[in-house]
Amino acid sequence: MTLKEQVEALAVKVDAQLKDLVRRLPSPADEVAYEVDAPNLLSVCRTLRDAPELKFEMLMDVAGIDYLHYGLDEWQTLSATRSGFSRGRVARPNKPDPNMPRRFGVVYSLLSIANNQRLRLHVRCPDTQEPVVDSVFEIWNSANWFEREAFDLFGIIFRGHPDLRRILTDYGFIGHPFRKDFPLIGNVEVKYDTEKRRVVYQPVSIVPRVLVPKVIRDDHRYEPALHEPQLPR
Repeated sequence: MTLKEQVEALAVKVDAQLKDLVRRLPSPADEVAYEVDAPNLLSVCRTLRDAPELKFEMLMDVAGIDYLHYGLDEWQTLSATRSGFSRGRVARPNKPDPNMPRRFGVVYSLLSIANNQRLRLHVRCPDTQEPVVDSVFEIWNSANWFEREAFDLFGIIFRGHPDLRRILTDYGFIGHPFRKDFPLIGNVEVKYDTEKRRVVYQPVSIVPRVLVPKVIRDDHRYEPALHEPQLPR
């Protein structure tokens, strides 16, 4: 059975088990991806774990997503952008709306050890102002720190998580640094005050800068002709 046939066979099993609860998403030829609505997340995850035909018993990763700039940025890396700058400055056809519906989402990467298969499950948070989805900790215990990371960096709240608190940033950190509208220089900085003899927070002193124009050019040093063996004269 070819890889494509294996992927399609898995999709048939998922469709048979979950029917209208999930929608298949476009994905690379060797992957299977589905989207589920937030109210059905836990029931779908339990089926993916417990159905004998599926047996996705391991949660490999949980990743937050901010769709604020989705489809608007010029993420070109092999040539210069139209504006002449790299990722430091991009030309956007529209100004993104921070209150756009369903701005935040979560992706679950699942592995079936028994069947040697992988699947990605997407869910969007219904409320942008208070992005909330159910925690899958009771289904896969490995979600514990993954969900804390998504909460810390994106501000996504996982309902029912046993210990939802920051895991990477400091206790007094303001905001969520992986949100697309979070300033690249941050909001505050931390330093040790020798007079007060303690760590203090203060406004950021870093000056914003624009990256220099970037154009990737071919390097003549790697031309194949330069490395061909020289014939004896």
